[in-house]
Amino acid sequence: MSSATPMTPAEYWDKYRPYRGEGEEPRPAAERFEWTGVPGQGPGAEVLGKPANALDLGPAEGENAAYLARRGVRVTGVDFSATQVARAQRFWSDLPGLEFVHAEACAFLAADSRRWDAIYSTWGAVWFTDPDTLFPLITQRLCPSGVFAFSHREPIVGQYGAQAMGGRWLEGRSSELIVHRWQFTAPQWSDLLKRHGFLNIQTEIIPGHEPGELGTLLVRGTRPSGDGHL
Repeated sequence: MSSATPMTPAEYWDKYRPYRGEGEEPRPAAERFEWTGVPGQGPGAEVLGKPANALDLGPAEGENAAYLARRGVRVTGVDFSATQVARAQRFWSDLPGLEFVHAEACAFLAADSRRWDAIYSTWGAVWFTDPDTLFPLITQRLCPSGVFAFSHREPIVGQYGAQAMGGRWLEGRSSELIVHRWQFTAPQWSDLLKRHGFLNIQTEIIPGHEPGELGTLLVRGTRPSGDGHL
């Protein structure tokens, strides 16, 4: 039996992209809003419309949040990883109207009473959170007619719903920790969004960089214009 100390989910994300030290990591250029893992591929910030404020669920290094902040959008980024939050705060401390919060997405949405014109996630928290738990909280925090948009890797055929995730940070540490990704086809996401009251749903598969490579699934919906809770 292994004597390794069990890893918590937060520790997993801290180790996924560890901090290498001051001066070792130049900050990203943040010259474009990216939905995919391939810079310059697919649509950009226009997917979000013209929000005055936005919430980024799982901003990692914060380049998308920084891109919006440079254009006058007030942005809050919420990340489960203390390491990622510290890195983003260091990279973008000079930008006004931009904050990064260390919190789990659902806990933050349940506790913070603010409302946003846009809530988005790029290969972030939406991919790693049960939508039946997350989506009702998002509808409560979106302004009427607000935009909800997210992207994740194009799912492998047949691997839908909550999928256990492997990786080098999980191997050999603890059999007790299982990290899941919730991934669905475009029609399945559309049905989920409709069930939670979203309108004007659009989906798009952005092809991968190389032939045969998995692409990115981009999903967008809006909250109804009425001000009542769903």
